[in-house]
Amino acid sequence: LLELTHVTNDRTRRDQILDTMELERERGITIKSNSATFLYRPSDSNEEYTYNLIDTPGHVDFSYEVSRSLAACEGVLLLVDATQGVEAQTMANLYLAMEHNLEIIPVINKIDLPAADVPRTLRLIEKTLGLDPDHAIAVSAKTGENVPPVLDAIVQYIPPPGGSADAPLRALIYDSFYDSYAGAVMKVRIFDGSVKKQDRIFIMRTGKEFTVTETGISALTNQTRSQLRCGEVGYLIAGIKSVEDTPVGDTITLARQKATTALPGYREVNPMVFAGLFPVNGEDYESLKDAIYKLKLNDAALVFEPESSPALGFGFRVGYLGLLHMEIVQERLRREFDLDLISTAPSVRYRVQTTKGEALEIQNPSAWPDPTLIEKMEEPYVRASIMTPQEYMGNNLTLLQEKRGVQENIIYVDDGTVQLLYRVPLAELIFEFYDRLKSISRGYASLDYEMSDYEESKLVKVDILVNGQPVDALVMIVHRSTAEARGRTLIEKLKDLIPRHQFQIPLQAAIGSKIIARENISALRKNVTAKCYGGDISRKRKLLEKQKEGKKKMKSIGNVNIPQEAFL
Repeated sequence: LLELTHVTNDRTRRDQILDTMELERERGITIKSNSATFLYRPSDSNEEYTYNLIDTPGHVDFSYEVSRSLAACEGVLLLVDATQGVEAQTMANLYLAMEHNLEIIPVINKIDLPAADVPRTLRLIEKTLGLDPDHAIAVSAKTGENVPPVLDAIVQYIPPPGGSADAPLRALIYDSFYDSYAGAVMKVRIFDGSVKKQDRIFIMRTGKEFTVTETGISALTNQTRSQLRCGEVGYLIAGIKSVEDTPVGDTITLARQKATTALPGYREVNPMVFAGLFPVNGEDYESLKDAIYKLKLNDAALVFEPESSPALGFGFRVGYLGLLHMEIVQERLRREFDLDLISTAPSVRYRVQTTKGEALEIQNPSAWPDPTLIEKMEEPYVRASIMTPQEYMGNNLTLLQEKRGVQENIIYVDDGTVQLLYRVPLAELIFEFYDRLKSISRGYASLDYEMSDYEESKLVKVDILVNGQPVDALVMIVHRSTAEARGRTLIEKLKDLIPRHQFQIPLQAAIGSKIIARENISALRKNVTAKCYGGDISRKRKLLEKQKEGKKKMKSIGNVNIPQEAFL
Protein backbone atom coordinates (compact mmCIF):
# COMPACT_ATOMS: atom_id res chain seq x y z
CA LEU A 1 0.00 0.00 0.00
CA LEU A 2 2.84 2.39 0.86
CA GLU A 3 4.64 1.55 -2.40
CA LEU A 4 1.53 2.07 -4.51
CA THR A 5 0.97 5.49 -2.92
CA HIS A 6 4.68 6.43 -3.39
CA VAL A 7 5.45 6.76 0.32
CA THR A 8 8.30 4.32 -0.30
CA ASN A 9 10.36 3.73 -3.42
CA ASP A 10 13.10 1.36 -4.60
CA ARG A 11 15.67 3.27 -2.54
CA THR A 12 13.76 3.31 0.78
CA ARG A 13 11.89 0.00 0.41
CA ARG A 14 12.58 -2.75 2.95
CA ASP A 15 10.70 -5.63 4.56
CA GLN A 16 8.55 -4.99 7.65
CA ILE A 17 8.73 -1.27 6.97
CA LEU A 18 6.39 -0.32 9.84
CA ASP A 19 8.16 -2.61 12.32
CA THR A 20 10.69 -0.06 13.55
CA MET A 21 11.82 -1.91 16.69
CA GLU A 22 14.94 -4.07 16.30
CA LEU A 23 13.20 -6.80 18.30
CA GLU A 24 10.25 -6.84 15.85
CA ARG A 25 12.53 -7.25 12.86
CA GLU A 26 14.52 -10.04 14.54
CA ARG A 27 11.44 -12.06 15.50
CA GLY A 28 9.38 -11.26 12.40
CA ILE A 29 6.37 -10.15 14.46
CA THR A 30 4.64 -6.84 15.15
CA ILE A 31 4.86 -5.82 18.81
CA LYS A 32 3.90 -2.13 18.70
CA SER A 33 1.14 -0.57 16.62
CA ASN A 34 2.58 1.89 14.12
CA SER A 35 0.85 4.40 11.88
CA ALA A 36 1.39 5.94 8.45
CA THR A 37 -0.51 8.67 6.62
CA PHE A 38 -0.61 8.74 2.80
CA LEU A 39 -2.62 10.19 -0.10
CA TYR A 40 -4.48 8.20 -2.78
CA ARG A 41 -6.39 9.23 -5.90
CA PRO A 42 -8.49 6.41 -7.48
CA SER A 43 -8.05 6.05 -11.24
CA ASP A 44 -11.74 6.79 -11.89
CA SER A 45 -11.91 9.88 -9.64
CA ASN A 46 -10.50 13.40 -9.46
CA GLU A 47 -10.75 13.42 -5.66
CA GLU A 48 -7.70 12.75 -3.50
CA TYR A 49 -8.19 10.82 -0.25
CA THR A 50 -6.06 10.85 2.90
CA TYR A 51 -5.59 7.40 4.42
CA ASN A 52 -4.48 6.92 8.01
CA LEU A 53 -3.21 3.35 8.36
CA ILE A 54 -2.41 1.70 11.71
CA ASP A 55 -0.47 -1.57 11.51
CA THR A 56 -1.37 -3.66 14.59
CA PRO A 57 0.03 -6.89 16.12
CA GLY A 58 -1.72 -10.23 15.66
CA HIS A 59 -0.58 -12.13 18.77
CA VAL A 60 -3.09 -12.55 21.60
CA ASP A 61 -0.64 -10.99 24.12
CA PHE A 62 -0.84 -7.68 22.26
CA SER A 63 -4.63 -7.52 21.85
CA TYR A 64 -4.66 -4.33 23.96
CA GLU A 65 -2.60 -2.65 21.21
CA VAL A 66 -5.29 -3.72 18.72
CA SER A 67 -8.27 -2.53 20.83
CA ARG A 68 -6.62 0.89 21.38
CA SER A 69 -6.00 1.31 17.65
CA LEU A 70 -9.57 0.27 16.77
CA ALA A 71 -10.95 3.12 18.91
CA ALA A 72 -9.23 5.54 16.51
CA CYS A 73 -10.50 3.90 13.27
CA GLU A 74 -13.59 3.64 11.03
CA GLY A 75 -12.74 0.31 9.43
CA VAL A 76 -10.28 -2.57 9.28
CA LEU A 77 -8.43 -4.73 6.78
CA LEU A 78 -8.62 -8.22 8.32
CA LEU A 79 -5.64 -10.23 7.03
CA VAL A 80 -6.08 -13.99 6.63
CA ASP A 81 -3.14 -16.24 5.67
CA ALA A 82 -4.04 -18.27 2.54
CA THR A 83 -1.83 -21.15 3.73
CA GLN A 84 -3.00 -21.28 7.39
CA GLY A 85 -6.64 -20.28 6.97
CA VAL A 86 -8.57 -18.59 9.77
CA GLU A 87 -6.55 -18.72 13.02
CA ALA A 88 -7.81 -18.36 16.58
CA GLN A 89 -6.44 -14.83 16.97
CA THR A 90 -8.03 -13.80 13.63
CA MET A 91 -11.42 -14.51 15.19
CA ALA A 92 -10.52 -12.69 18.41
CA ASN A 93 -9.49 -9.54 16.53
CA LEU A 94 -12.61 -9.75 14.35
CA TYR A 95 -14.79 -9.72 17.48
CA LEU A 96 -12.88 -6.66 18.76
CA ALA A 97 -13.60 -4.84 15.49
CA MET A 98 -17.28 -5.82 15.68
CA GLU A 99 -17.50 -4.46 19.25
CA HIS A 100 -16.39 -1.08 17.84
CA ASN A 101 -18.97 -1.34 14.97
CA LEU A 102 -16.28 -1.02 12.31
CA GLU A 103 -16.50 -1.89 8.62
CA ILE A 104 -14.48 -5.05 7.88
CA ILE A 105 -12.74 -5.87 4.59
CA PRO A 106 -11.29 -9.43 4.55
CA VAL A 107 -7.94 -9.63 2.73
CA ILE A 108 -6.48 -13.06 1.89
CA ASN A 109 -2.68 -12.76 1.81
CA LYS A 110 0.23 -14.94 0.58
CA ILE A 111 -1.55 -16.25 -2.54
CA ASP A 112 1.90 -16.51 -4.21
CA LEU A 113 2.87 -19.48 -1.98
CA PRO A 114 2.48 -23.04 -3.35
CA ALA A 115 0.50 -24.10 -0.23
CA ALA A 116 -2.07 -21.28 -0.64
CA ASP A 117 -5.67 -22.53 -0.78
CA VAL A 118 -7.85 -19.52 -1.63
CA PRO A 119 -11.20 -21.38 -2.19
CA ARG A 120 -10.92 -23.08 1.23
CA THR A 121 -9.95 -19.77 2.90
CA LEU A 122 -13.01 -18.09 1.32
CA ARG A 123 -15.25 -20.86 2.74
CA LEU A 124 -13.68 -20.37 6.19
CA ILE A 125 -14.20 -16.60 6.01
CA GLU A 126 -17.90 -17.17 5.37
CA LYS A 127 -18.40 -20.08 7.79
CA THR A 128 -16.26 -19.12 10.79
CA LEU A 129 -16.14 -15.32 10.52
CA GLY A 130 -19.61 -14.76 9.08
CA LEU A 131 -18.27 -12.27 6.50
CA ASP A 132 -19.33 -11.89 2.87
CA PRO A 133 -16.72 -13.79 0.77
CA ASP A 134 -17.60 -11.58 -2.23
CA HIS A 135 -15.99 -8.63 -0.41
CA ALA A 136 -12.77 -10.58 0.23
CA ILE A 137 -9.72 -9.60 -1.80
CA ALA A 138 -6.99 -12.20 -2.51
CA VAL A 139 -3.54 -10.59 -2.68
CA SER A 140 0.18 -11.19 -2.45
CA ALA A 141 1.75 -8.45 -0.34
CA LYS A 142 5.17 -9.79 -1.38
CA THR A 143 4.73 -9.50 -5.16
CA GLY A 144 2.04 -6.77 -5.14
CA GLU A 145 -0.42 -9.00 -7.04
CA ASN A 146 -4.01 -7.66 -6.78
CA VAL A 147 -3.12 -5.08 -4.08
CA PRO A 148 -4.50 -1.96 -5.93
CA PRO A 149 -8.15 -3.13 -5.45
CA VAL A 150 -7.56 -2.93 -1.66
CA LEU A 151 -7.01 0.84 -1.95
CA ASP A 152 -10.26 1.20 -3.93
CA ALA A 153 -12.19 -1.02 -1.48
CA ILE A 154 -11.24 1.29 1.41
CA VAL A 155 -12.96 4.22 -0.35
CA GLN A 156 -15.92 2.02 -1.34
CA TYR A 157 -16.69 0.29 1.97
CA ILE A 158 -15.13 2.27 4.84
CA PRO A 159 -16.95 5.51 5.81
CA PRO A 160 -15.07 8.81 6.16
CA PRO A 161 -14.44 10.05 9.71
CA GLY A 162 -17.30 11.84 11.45
CA GLY A 163 -17.04 14.72 13.89
CA SER A 164 -17.40 18.48 13.57
CA ALA A 165 -14.63 20.85 12.53
CA ASP A 166 -16.38 23.74 14.32
CA ALA A 167 -16.90 21.95 17.66
CA PRO A 168 -14.44 22.32 20.58
CA LEU A 169 -11.32 20.17 20.20
CA ARG A 170 -11.59 16.52 21.27
CA ALA A 171 -8.51 14.40 20.54
CA LEU A 172 -7.95 10.82 21.72
CA ILE A 173 -4.45 9.87 22.93
CA TYR A 174 -4.20 6.37 21.43
CA ASP A 175 -0.46 5.90 22.01
CA SER A 176 2.63 7.76 23.20
CA PHE A 177 6.38 7.36 23.43
CA TYR A 178 9.28 9.08 25.18
CA ASP A 179 11.83 11.12 23.27
CA SER A 180 14.94 12.18 25.19
CA TYR A 181 14.89 15.62 23.50
CA ALA A 182 11.15 16.39 23.09
CA GLY A 183 9.83 14.52 26.14
CA ALA A 184 6.50 12.70 25.87
CA VAL A 185 5.20 12.52 22.28
CA MET A 186 1.45 11.84 22.04
CA LYS A 187 -0.11 10.02 19.08
CA VAL A 188 -3.65 11.38 18.65
CA ARG A 189 -6.80 11.05 16.57
CA ILE A 190 -8.77 14.31 16.19
CA PHE A 191 -12.50 13.59 16.59
CA ASP A 192 -13.71 17.23 16.77
CA GLY A 193 -12.16 20.64 16.15
CA SER A 194 -8.49 21.25 15.36
CA VAL A 195 -5.20 21.95 17.15
CA LYS A 196 -2.13 23.95 16.13
CA LYS A 197 1.24 25.10 17.44
CA GLN A 198 1.05 27.48 20.46
CA ASP A 199 -2.46 26.28 21.40
CA ARG A 200 -2.95 25.82 25.14
CA ILE A 201 -4.30 22.28 25.62
CA PHE A 202 -6.09 20.73 28.61
CA ILE A 203 -5.82 17.00 29.40
CA MET A 204 -9.22 16.05 30.79
CA ARG A 205 -8.37 13.20 33.18
CA THR A 206 -5.32 14.79 34.81
CA GLY A 207 -6.63 18.38 34.65
CA LYS A 208 -3.21 19.69 33.54
CA GLU A 209 -2.49 22.31 30.86
CA PHE A 210 0.38 22.47 28.36
CA THR A 211 1.39 24.55 25.34
CA VAL A 212 1.69 22.75 21.99
CA THR A 213 5.20 23.15 20.52
CA GLU A 214 4.79 20.91 17.45
CA THR A 215 2.07 19.08 15.48
CA GLY A 216 2.52 16.68 12.61
CA ILE A 217 1.72 13.39 10.90
CA SER A 218 3.59 10.09 10.59
CA ALA A 219 4.49 9.00 7.07
CA LEU A 220 7.25 6.55 8.02
CA THR A 221 9.03 9.58 9.50
CA ASN A 222 7.42 12.40 11.48
CA GLN A 223 6.46 15.33 9.23
CA THR A 224 5.51 18.63 10.87
CA ARG A 225 2.18 20.25 9.94
CA SER A 226 0.84 23.68 10.83
CA GLN A 227 -2.21 22.06 12.44
CA LEU A 228 -4.16 18.81 12.85
CA ARG A 229 -7.78 18.97 11.68
CA CYS A 230 -10.93 16.98 12.45
CA GLY A 231 -10.58 13.36 11.27
CA GLU A 232 -6.78 13.42 11.08
CA VAL A 233 -4.32 11.17 12.90
CA GLY A 234 -0.98 12.60 13.96
CA TYR A 235 1.28 13.51 16.85
CA LEU A 236 1.49 16.34 19.40
CA ILE A 237 4.52 17.58 21.33
CA ALA A 238 3.84 19.89 24.27
CA GLY A 239 7.02 19.83 26.35
CA ILE A 240 5.63 17.19 28.70
CA LYS A 241 8.44 15.62 30.72
CA SER A 242 6.49 13.43 33.14
CA VAL A 243 5.16 10.14 31.76
CA GLU A 244 2.14 10.26 34.12
CA ASP A 245 0.84 13.40 32.35
CA THR A 246 -0.06 11.63 29.07
CA PRO A 247 -2.44 8.80 30.02
CA VAL A 248 -3.28 6.68 26.97
CA GLY A 249 -7.05 6.77 26.36
CA ASP A 250 -7.43 10.31 27.73
CA THR A 251 -9.06 13.20 25.87
CA ILE A 252 -7.26 16.42 24.91
CA THR A 253 -9.26 19.65 24.53
CA LEU A 254 -8.40 23.37 24.34
CA ALA A 255 -7.95 25.24 27.63
CA ARG A 256 -9.81 28.32 26.32
CA GLN A 257 -12.71 26.35 24.80
CA LYS A 258 -13.14 23.09 26.69
CA ALA A 259 -15.26 20.19 25.40
CA THR A 260 -18.06 19.27 27.81
CA THR A 261 -17.70 15.47 27.51
CA ALA A 262 -14.62 13.30 27.17
CA LEU A 263 -14.26 10.54 24.58
CA PRO A 264 -15.08 6.99 25.81
CA GLY A 265 -11.39 6.06 26.21
CA TYR A 266 -10.28 2.50 26.97
CA ARG A 267 -11.12 -0.29 29.35
CA GLU A 268 -8.70 -0.80 32.23
CA VAL A 269 -5.88 -3.26 31.55
CA ASN A 270 -6.26 -6.57 33.36
CA PRO A 271 -2.82 -8.23 33.63
CA MET A 272 -2.90 -12.02 33.54
CA VAL A 273 0.67 -12.99 34.41
CA PHE A 274 2.90 -11.61 37.19
CA ALA A 275 6.65 -11.92 37.79
CA GLY A 276 9.28 -10.24 39.93
CA LEU A 277 11.83 -8.11 38.08
CA PHE A 278 15.09 -7.22 39.86
CA PRO A 279 18.39 -5.60 38.82
CA VAL A 280 21.40 -7.93 39.06
CA ASN A 281 23.27 -5.08 40.74
CA GLY A 282 21.32 -3.52 43.60
CA GLU A 283 22.61 -0.02 42.77
CA ASP A 284 20.76 -0.19 39.41
CA TYR A 285 17.34 -0.06 41.14
CA GLU A 286 16.80 3.66 40.36
CA SER A 287 17.82 3.07 36.73
CA LEU A 288 15.27 0.22 36.50
CA LYS A 289 12.60 2.44 38.07
CA ASP A 290 13.25 5.24 35.56
CA ALA A 291 13.32 2.76 32.64
CA ILE A 292 10.09 1.01 33.58
CA TYR A 293 8.22 4.34 33.88
CA LYS A 294 9.45 5.40 30.44
CA LEU A 295 8.51 2.03 28.94
CA LYS A 296 5.02 2.34 30.48
CA LEU A 297 4.50 5.43 28.31
CA ASN A 298 5.05 3.30 25.21
CA ASP A 299 3.33 0.16 26.56
CA ALA A 300 0.02 1.02 28.21
CA ALA A 301 -0.61 -2.65 29.12
CA LEU A 302 2.30 -2.66 31.60
CA VAL A 303 1.36 -2.72 35.31
CA PHE A 304 3.92 -2.67 38.14
CA GLU A 305 4.49 -1.98 41.83
CA PRO A 306 7.66 -1.93 44.00
CA GLU A 307 8.67 -5.21 45.66
CA SER A 308 11.52 -6.36 47.89
CA SER A 309 12.91 -9.87 48.21
CA PRO A 310 15.37 -11.21 50.83
CA ALA A 311 17.08 -13.17 48.04
CA LEU A 312 17.08 -10.59 45.25
CA GLY A 313 16.81 -7.17 46.93
CA PHE A 314 14.66 -4.28 45.64
CA GLY A 315 12.75 -4.57 42.38
CA PHE A 316 9.24 -4.58 40.94
CA ARG A 317 6.28 -6.95 40.72
CA VAL A 318 5.23 -6.58 37.09
CA GLY A 319 1.91 -7.57 35.52
CA TYR A 320 1.86 -8.67 31.87
CA LEU A 321 -0.83 -9.72 29.36
CA GLY A 322 0.95 -13.02 28.68
CA LEU A 323 4.30 -14.79 28.42
CA LEU A 324 5.31 -13.23 25.08
CA HIS A 325 4.48 -9.78 26.47
CA MET A 326 6.67 -10.58 29.51
CA GLU A 327 9.54 -11.73 27.29
CA ILE A 328 9.34 -8.64 25.07
CA VAL A 329 9.19 -6.16 27.99
CA GLN A 330 12.23 -7.71 29.66
CA GLU A 331 14.18 -7.77 26.40
CA ARG A 332 13.30 -4.11 25.70
CA LEU A 333 14.48 -3.09 29.18
CA ARG A 334 17.77 -4.90 28.57
CA ARG A 335 18.37 -3.47 25.10
CA GLU A 336 16.90 0.03 25.21
CA PHE A 337 18.04 0.88 28.75
CA ASP A 338 21.14 -1.34 29.01
CA LEU A 339 19.97 -3.09 32.19
CA ASP A 340 21.08 -6.48 33.54
CA LEU A 341 17.96 -8.09 35.04
CA ILE A 342 16.75 -11.15 36.94
CA SER A 343 13.13 -12.24 36.46
CA THR A 344 11.34 -14.70 38.71
CA ALA A 345 9.07 -17.44 37.37
CA PRO A 346 5.65 -16.17 36.20
CA SER A 347 2.58 -16.68 38.38
CA VAL A 348 -1.10 -15.70 38.26
CA ARG A 349 -3.45 -13.86 40.63
CA TYR A 350 -5.19 -16.21 43.09
CA ARG A 351 -8.11 -15.53 45.41
CA VAL A 352 -8.06 -16.80 48.98
CA GLN A 353 -10.80 -16.63 51.60
CA THR A 354 -9.48 -16.92 55.16
CA THR A 355 -11.15 -18.47 58.20
CA LYS A 356 -11.54 -14.90 59.53
CA GLY A 357 -13.71 -14.02 56.52
CA GLU A 358 -11.05 -11.94 54.73
CA ALA A 359 -10.95 -12.02 50.90
CA LEU A 360 -7.35 -11.82 49.62
CA GLU A 361 -5.97 -11.47 46.09
CA ILE A 362 -2.46 -12.92 45.89
CA GLN A 363 -0.13 -12.43 42.93
CA ASN A 364 3.15 -13.11 44.76
CA PRO A 365 3.53 -16.77 45.84
CA SER A 366 5.72 -15.82 48.82
CA ALA A 367 2.74 -13.90 50.28
CA TRP A 368 0.62 -17.10 50.47
CA PRO A 369 -1.06 -17.34 53.91
CA ASP A 370 -0.67 -20.20 56.42
CA PRO A 371 -2.73 -23.21 55.15
CA THR A 372 -4.48 -23.50 58.55
CA LEU A 373 -5.97 -20.02 58.00
CA ILE A 374 -7.38 -20.78 54.53
CA GLU A 375 -11.10 -21.46 54.11
CA LYS A 376 -11.29 -21.51 50.30
CA MET A 377 -8.89 -21.08 47.35
CA GLU A 378 -9.75 -20.04 43.79
CA GLU A 379 -7.64 -19.82 40.65
CA PRO A 380 -8.35 -17.98 37.37
CA TYR A 381 -9.62 -19.94 34.36
CA VAL A 382 -9.47 -18.81 30.75
CA ARG A 383 -11.73 -19.71 27.85
CA ALA A 384 -9.28 -21.10 25.29
CA SER A 385 -9.99 -21.48 21.58
CA ILE A 386 -7.66 -23.74 19.59
CA MET A 387 -7.87 -24.02 15.81
CA THR A 388 -6.08 -27.18 14.66
CA PRO A 389 -5.93 -29.54 11.67
CA GLN A 390 -8.00 -32.69 12.42
CA GLU A 391 -4.95 -34.97 12.20
CA TYR A 392 -3.49 -33.33 15.35
CA MET A 393 -6.77 -33.25 17.27
CA GLY A 394 -5.90 -36.30 19.43
CA ASN A 395 -2.57 -34.76 20.51
CA ASN A 396 -4.34 -31.52 21.42
CA LEU A 397 -7.01 -33.29 23.49
CA THR A 398 -4.32 -35.20 25.42
CA LEU A 399 -2.50 -31.95 26.19
CA LEU A 400 -5.70 -30.22 27.32
CA GLN A 401 -6.59 -33.13 29.59
CA GLU A 402 -3.09 -33.10 31.10
CA LYS A 403 -3.46 -29.36 31.74
CA ARG A 404 -6.77 -29.88 33.64
CA GLY A 405 -8.84 -28.45 30.78
CA VAL A 406 -12.65 -28.70 30.83
CA GLN A 407 -14.28 -29.29 27.44
CA GLU A 408 -17.00 -26.83 26.43
CA ASN A 409 -17.39 -27.57 22.72
CA ILE A 410 -15.73 -29.09 19.65
CA ILE A 411 -16.65 -27.52 16.31
CA TYR A 412 -15.78 -29.16 13.00
CA VAL A 413 -15.20 -26.04 10.93
CA ASP A 414 -14.65 -27.81 7.59
CA ASP A 415 -13.16 -31.04 6.23
CA GLY A 416 -9.74 -30.44 7.72
CA THR A 417 -10.05 -27.96 10.62
CA VAL A 418 -11.40 -28.33 14.16
CA GLN A 419 -12.04 -25.64 16.76
CA LEU A 420 -11.59 -26.82 20.37
CA LEU A 421 -13.27 -24.69 23.04
CA TYR A 422 -12.00 -25.43 26.56
CA ARG A 423 -11.85 -23.87 30.01
CA VAL A 424 -8.23 -24.12 31.21
CA PRO A 425 -6.56 -22.90 34.43
CA LEU A 426 -4.44 -19.87 33.53
CA ALA A 427 -1.57 -21.22 35.66
CA GLU A 428 -1.41 -24.31 33.38
CA LEU A 429 -1.58 -22.17 30.25
CA ILE A 430 1.52 -20.17 31.21
CA PHE A 431 3.58 -23.28 31.99
CA GLU A 432 4.93 -24.68 28.68
CA PHE A 433 1.46 -24.86 27.10
CA TYR A 434 2.07 -22.78 23.96
CA ASP A 435 5.42 -24.41 23.11
CA ARG A 436 3.97 -27.89 23.51
CA LEU A 437 0.88 -26.99 21.46
CA LYS A 438 3.06 -25.85 18.57
CA SER A 439 5.30 -28.91 18.93
CA ILE A 440 2.50 -31.52 18.84
CA SER A 441 0.79 -29.86 15.87
CA ARG A 442 3.97 -29.10 13.87
CA GLY A 443 3.20 -25.39 14.23
CA TYR A 444 -0.27 -25.54 12.64
CA ALA A 445 -2.44 -25.15 15.77
CA SER A 446 -3.24 -21.60 16.89
CA LEU A 447 -4.38 -20.43 20.32
CA ASP A 448 -6.48 -17.55 21.55
CA TYR A 449 -7.87 -17.07 25.05
CA GLU A 450 -9.78 -14.65 27.23
CA MET A 451 -10.42 -14.50 30.96
CA SER A 452 -13.37 -16.65 32.05
CA ASP A 453 -13.81 -16.63 35.84
CA TYR A 454 -12.35 -17.88 39.11
CA GLU A 455 -13.05 -21.47 40.19
CA GLU A 456 -12.40 -23.26 43.47
CA SER A 457 -9.23 -25.35 43.42
CA LYS A 458 -6.93 -27.47 45.61
CA LEU A 459 -3.75 -25.41 45.67
CA VAL A 460 -0.56 -25.80 47.70
CA LYS A 461 2.51 -23.65 48.27
CA VAL A 462 5.77 -25.39 47.34
CA ASP A 463 8.84 -23.96 49.11
CA ILE A 464 12.32 -24.51 47.71
CA LEU A 465 15.12 -24.89 50.27
CA VAL A 466 18.75 -24.47 49.24
CA ASN A 467 21.19 -25.62 51.92
CA GLY A 468 18.27 -25.69 54.37
CA GLN A 469 17.31 -22.05 53.69
CA PRO A 470 13.99 -21.20 51.93
CA VAL A 471 14.46 -19.02 48.83
CA ASP A 472 11.45 -16.69 48.53
CA ALA A 473 12.02 -16.02 44.82
CA LEU A 474 11.61 -19.75 43.98
CA VAL A 475 8.28 -20.31 45.79
CA MET A 476 5.50 -21.82 43.61
CA ILE A 477 1.72 -22.11 43.98
CA VAL A 478 0.58 -25.27 42.18
CA HIS A 479 -2.34 -27.68 42.07
CA ARG A 480 -1.96 -30.48 44.63
CA SER A 481 -2.07 -33.15 41.88
CA THR A 482 1.03 -31.72 40.14
CA ALA A 483 2.95 -30.47 43.21
CA GLU A 484 5.40 -33.38 43.50
CA ALA A 485 6.21 -33.48 39.78
CA ARG A 486 6.70 -29.68 39.55
CA GLY A 487 8.80 -29.65 42.73
CA ARG A 488 11.03 -32.48 41.49
CA THR A 489 11.45 -30.85 38.06
CA LEU A 490 12.63 -27.60 39.64
CA ILE A 491 14.98 -29.35 42.10
CA GLU A 492 16.59 -31.32 39.24
CA LYS A 493 16.96 -28.12 37.23
CA LEU A 494 18.61 -26.36 40.19
CA LYS A 495 21.01 -29.29 40.60
CA ASP A 496 22.21 -28.75 37.04
CA LEU A 497 22.41 -24.95 37.35
CA ILE A 498 23.94 -24.32 40.80
CA PRO A 499 27.74 -24.72 40.69
CA ARG A 500 29.43 -27.11 43.14
CA HIS A 501 30.83 -25.56 46.31
CA GLN A 502 33.41 -26.70 48.88
CA PHE A 503 30.57 -28.33 50.85
CA GLN A 504 27.58 -30.53 50.00
CA ILE A 505 24.39 -28.58 49.18
CA PRO A 506 21.01 -30.24 49.82
CA LEU A 507 18.16 -29.06 47.56
CA GLN A 508 14.63 -29.70 48.83
CA ALA A 509 11.07 -29.03 47.70
CA ALA A 510 8.60 -28.89 50.59
CA ILE A 511 4.89 -28.45 51.25
CA GLY A 512 4.83 -27.09 54.79
CA SER A 513 7.10 -29.39 56.82
CA LYS A 514 6.79 -32.31 54.37
CA ILE A 515 9.71 -32.78 51.95
CA ILE A 516 8.35 -33.92 48.56
CA ALA A 517 11.63 -33.97 46.57
CA ARG A 518 15.35 -33.85 47.36
CA GLU A 519 18.65 -33.77 45.48
CA ASN A 520 22.22 -33.19 46.69
CA ILE A 521 24.94 -31.22 44.96
CA SER A 522 28.13 -33.03 45.94
CA ALA A 523 31.05 -31.06 47.36
CA LEU A 524 34.17 -30.19 45.45
CA ARG A 525 36.96 -32.31 46.92
CA LYS A 526 40.34 -30.75 47.50
CA ASN A 527 43.19 -33.26 47.80
CA VAL A 528 44.66 -32.14 51.16
CA THR A 529 46.96 -35.19 51.31
CA ALA A 530 48.81 -34.28 48.12
CA LYS A 531 51.68 -32.75 50.08
CA CYS A 532 52.24 -36.01 52.06
CA TYR A 533 54.88 -38.11 50.34
CA GLY A 534 54.39 -41.54 51.96
CA GLY A 535 55.19 -41.78 55.69
CA ASP A 536 52.77 -42.28 58.57
CA ILE A 537 49.09 -42.84 57.62
CA SER A 538 47.99 -40.97 60.77
CA ARG A 539 49.29 -37.72 59.23
CA LYS A 540 46.92 -38.16 56.25
CA ARG A 541 43.99 -39.04 58.55
CA LYS A 542 44.63 -35.92 60.61
CA LEU A 543 44.53 -33.71 57.49
CA LEU A 544 41.29 -35.37 56.24
CA GLU A 545 39.61 -34.92 59.66
CA LYS A 546 40.67 -31.27 59.69
CA GLN A 547 39.18 -30.81 56.20
CA LYS A 548 35.90 -32.45 57.32
CA GLU A 549 35.64 -30.08 60.33
CA GLY A 550 36.35 -27.09 58.09
CA LYS A 551 33.59 -28.13 55.66
CA LYS A 552 31.06 -28.49 58.50
CA LYS A 553 31.83 -24.95 59.63
CA MET A 554 31.71 -23.66 56.03
CA LYS A 555 28.37 -25.37 55.48
CA SER A 556 26.80 -23.76 58.53
CA ILE A 557 27.86 -20.22 57.54
CA GLY A 558 28.36 -20.60 53.80
CA ASN A 559 26.15 -18.73 51.30
CA VAL A 560 25.25 -20.60 48.13
CA ASN A 561 25.64 -18.73 44.84
CA ILE A 562 22.48 -19.27 42.76
CA PRO A 563 22.79 -18.26 39.06
CA GLN A 564 20.05 -16.05 37.60
CA GLU A 565 18.90 -18.80 35.17
CA ALA A 566 17.56 -20.69 38.21
CA PHE A 567 14.89 -18.05 38.86
CA LEU A 568 13.29 -18.27 35.41
